[in-house]
Amino acid sequence: MATQTKTKKKSSKPNIVEAYMNYVLEHEHEPKSVYKFAKDLKIKEADFYKHFGSFKGLKQHIWDSFYQNTIEVISKADGYEEYSSREKMLIFFYTFFEVLTANRSYVLFTLDENNDMTKNMAQLKSLRKHIKSFAKELIEIDNDDKQISLLKRNESVFSEGAWIQFMFLLKFWIDDNSAEFEKTDVAIEKSVNTIFDVFDNTPLEQVIDFGKFLFKERMQ
Repeated sequence: MATQTKTKKKSSKPNIVEAYMNYVLEHEHEPKSVYKFAKDLKIKEADFYKHFGSFKGLKQHIWDSFYQNTIEVISKADGYEEYSSREKMLIFFYTFFEVLTANRSYVLFTLDENNDMTKNMAQLKSLRKHIKSFAKELIEIDNDDKQISLLKRNESVFSEGAWIQFMFLLKFWIDDNSAEFEKTDVAIEKSVNTIFDVFDNTPLEQVIDFGKFLFKERMQ
């Protein structure tokens, strides 16, 4: 019975994720195959496929778990439901980058594999949907409170802007050499406040054009 319990623990989703993250950091490359990875972990190859279809799916899941961890933390904050959309976006980014910092070695490795942020979009695909959905929900709540239609924000455009903003902050955090990444905290505060101010006072098309320009400049 003890052996079965130990084997089941090894083949659990959290254990497979932890083993994968440790593997890439220790070997500085992805496992050559699921078969070899499973063998090293002393589980059946089929046990891996119960949770993930490939290493690609596993990597997406890791980013999803960063997001879910963030949501769990901020939802427990005192008075969170009473926060304004601006405040919720601020605490989201602060907390998300705290989660990334706790896993910085893995994040830097997995994003540096291709040495090109644009080529990492596959593993960030699911995260992109989460962040856009989060931002869209914030604006939906704000729009419901506005009686004048001209004052309402375009939810789709704002959510895309939030994703561009995240990518800008991610690159900033990667390059941040300040103690405790305090410069990233400043960048989060300034960018969130700026984007909300801009959306309130600038035509939406100009907002997105400006965001794309920042993203392009930061990626170079």
